Amino acid sequence: MIQHFTDDVFRETPIPGVGLRPKDGLGDTSLPIWNPAPAGGDDSLPCSDPGQFPLARRKCRQIEVGDVKVGGSAPVAVQSMCNTLTHDVEATVAQIERLEEAGCEIVRVAVPDERAAEALPEIKRRIRIPLIADIHFDYRLALKAADAGVNCLRINPGNINGESRVSEVVAAARHHGISIRVGVNAGSLEKHLLDQYGGATPEAIVESGLRHIAMLEKRDFYETKISLKASDVSRTVRAYRLMASRVDYPLHLGITESGGLRSGSIKTAVGLGILLSEGIGDTMRVSLASDPVDEVGVAYEILKSLRLRQKGVNVVACPSCGRVQIDVDKLVLEVEQELAHIDAPITVAVMGCEVNGPGEAREADIGVAGGHKRALIFMKGEKQGLVDYADIKKNLVEEVEKLAAKYKEPTAAGSAPGDGDGA
Repeated sequence: MIQHFTDDVFRETPIPGVGLRPKDGLGDTSLPIWNPAPAGGDDSLPCSDPGQFPLARRKCRQIEVGDVKVGGSAPVAVQSMCNTLTHDVEATVAQIERLEEAGCEIVRVAVPDERAAEALPEIKRRIRIPLIADIHFDYRLALKAADAGVNCLRINPGNINGESRVSEVVAAARHHGISIRVGVNAGSLEKHLLDQYGGATPEAIVESGLRHIAMLEKRDFYETKISLKASDVSRTVRAYRLMASRVDYPLHLGITESGGLRSGSIKTAVGLGILLSEGIGDTMRVSLASDPVDEVGVAYEILKSLRLRQKGVNVVACPSCGRVQIDVDKLVLEVEQELAHIDAPITVAVMGCEVNGPGEAREADIGVAGGHKRALIFMKGEKQGLVDYADIKKNLVEEVEKLAAKYKEPTAAGSAPGDGDGA
């Protein structure tokens, strides 16, 4: 239960059963919620507002991957790739369902052979999110994938051997109304470009991409997005910046072969964080040597940190120190685990002591700050009361569940409070 409290809760002498009394002569000891706005101004402090610190997005044309709009004013879409054998339909569909549950909006599967291509119609029939077929070398697999109903072909026009074959692939994409992703990797550049530029430089990567795009434009095909990936941050960032200045196609971001869950997440967050903060990027994949579901979680954390997407609970927590009054590490882990299923954009603050705790907690949708034997609960900047340490997690989870339920309630206009970008 949340208990009654006074504004003096963090002072030194406790009042049994109530809280703490003010020191003599201090007068009004109330704590400010936030600095008041100028007279006549807006004194609200939005907690989950992506417009609070808007980033200027790069202007580009918009294409579609299934029912997901890519580029233009559309939100940055989160993509992942299955690591199952595509011909194993049951395993592939099961993994795609897990990815969708985690928030994946576009999924890619490898199509290295006939068995994989023959599995595509059944996979497509059983999933709900758009499907991309990853094709290399054999243009006939791209034709089969298009006939199977995939929503996008990921190809490198330069490695399917011949202008006539490129023409066939483009004709199939146009006939089925699907888009093409031109994917360039530093590890597989054309030899003459490596010789010309002295290696897989950003300029060489971009030159390869431009040559492939030209092959599609020559056939009046423009439903295209581009990726330019290297395994290191610097080359990747420089390549994307250069390409962004040269074309108006949407860009798919990623650091290829970035590493395991920990190292790969950090490397990707740095590289993609730089680009996204500059407005560059329309879809993204966090390429990890890990469960693909992990890729989706990391992607949303990157987007949430820049306020580009607002899917799920955002837990703000202090790093812990010798002043903390509660076990912040344990509490944060438990709260994140118990609220992982919530999609609503809710910010939760878990703060350990009275130094920064109240201020940080006030700026969250719901927050807690450790105090003398009990913790102070805030909601939308308003102080709600005190809870015993043993009851903090229970109260936080219950209140977040209530807030999340409100996002599902229709408003008078017929939409939920979280509609708009939402995810």
